[in-house]
Amino acid sequence: MIAIVLAAGYATRLYPLTENFPKPLLPVNEKPILNWLLDDLEEQEEITGYVIVSNHKFIGYFEGWKETLNYKKPVILVDDGSTDNEHRLGAVKDIQVALEAVKGRSGESFLVIAGDNLLDFSFREFIQFSQKKQAPCVMCHEENDLKRQQKTAIIVKDAEDKIISYEEKPEVPKGNLAVPPFYCYREEDVAQIDEAIKAGCSTDAPGSFAAWLSHQTDVYAWTMSGKRHDIGDRASYDAVQEIMKNQA
Repeated sequence: MIAIVLAAGYATRLYPLTENFPKPLLPVNEKPILNWLLDDLEEQEEITGYVIVSNHKFIGYFEGWKETLNYKKPVILVDDGSTDNEHRLGAVKDIQVALEAVKGRSGESFLVIAGDNLLDFSFREFIQFSQKKQAPCVMCHEENDLKRQQKTAIIVKDAEDKIISYEEKPEVPKGNLAVPPFYCYREEDVAQIDEAIKAGCSTDAPGSFAAWLSHQTDVYAWTMSGKRHDIGDRASYDAVQEIMKNQA
């Protein structure tokens, strides 16, 4: 399983902090956000390597960051070519860019994650859940605030954890399970991205492809065992600094 890290955004809500610096490399408790994610993935035997997708504006920062790493698993950096927020490729197309970097490896599966979120739990159970299901999988957590529901993906799942409703930013949500940007895909799943885009799938939010896929095949949702910290603005960045103070 290859971990694809989406790190090509421009984080305009965090300006001026991220106007000339990539959000995934911002320090939290003196460690880059990205390192918090990869430190855990390094411990998962299923993960064989990492593909980090950056935009062209910030690729130099990631190249410098890569020089500081001591991970045993290979790290591949990919430049998606975009230079500003107005011309960004979007998360779904960035997944395609990452896939090109590992083209030719048959039988691979993929863990796709956003590079600007922190978790207080390990990816281990999610990876094991996806392997047990042998199907595309997403994470989910309870969200009962309507305004937050309207800004994220909301699903409904059955007793077997199969998704029976998947909506991106619904005005009137059918359920209360929100989907953060963490996904497990098989080779045959990501092979359908082109078809999804041609069918009208939005390319901006990473969950758009998972939503489209749920109408083509069975997609399962694993209920998170802990909390996810979305670093979207200065307030949430400052808050997570406090939360992670006591973490290793």
